[in-house]
Amino acid sequence: MNKYKETFGVDISKEVFDVHGSKAGCHQYRNNETGFRKYLKELPKGSLVVMEATGYYHYRLAQFLYKNGVIVSVVNPLSVKRFIQMKLAKVKTDKSDAKAICEYALINEVPIYNALTDVQSECLQLFRLLDTYLKQRTATKNKIHGEAVLGIPSKFVYRS
Repeated sequence: MNKYKETFGVDISKEVFDVHGSKAGCHQYRNNETGFRKYLKELPKGSLVVMEATGYYHYRLAQFLYKNGVIVSVVNPLSVKRFIQMKLAKVKTDKSDAKAICEYALINEVPIYNALTDVQSECLQLFRLLDTYLKQRTATKNKIHGEAVLGIPSKFVYRS
């Protein structure tokens, strides 16, 4: 038995997010602060909002809803994809994905989202950036080593 007043599946893209409620049907909102506020106003209290982890696009909505007291779950997109395949669904649209996420949440126990604090979020961004810089440095070192192995290295390569 679902303990939430209503369950919503959310499919998020860069510009918009599609929402399908277990009772309310489908709606679409802008993926920005205005769209978040509009959705929050229409969201019944005691509802569960479930979305896929989409890299960057889901993060702002999940944080916004969590900070406004909404119960949020962020699920693995692969598990939702397998769920959709299991149902032999042939149509793949944002609305159908939102509906599938909603159905997935109604059938499965989904993990409750714990938002990061602003400091934790900033640290995570810094660590990701540092990781990117380290990978770029390693790639550059490997490239220079590869050029040196060729024989006569260009002085322009070493100066760059």
